[in-house]
Amino acid sequence: MLTVDIEGLAAMLSCGQSTARKIAEDAGARIIIGRRVLYCVSKIEKYLEAIAE
Repeated sequence: MLTVDIEGLAAMLSCGQSTARKIAEDAGARIIIGRRVLYCVSKIEKYLEAIAE
């Protein structure tokens, strides 16, 4: 998947929605299309790899 909603992101990261939003915000992965908010999976993966080192 290229993008996920907040529920999918939280499930993917195995964390709560507020933590998932914080990670996505830090990664710059938020995409707003009208009223819908999606999160770019590749940016989140890159961010997590960078902070894990």
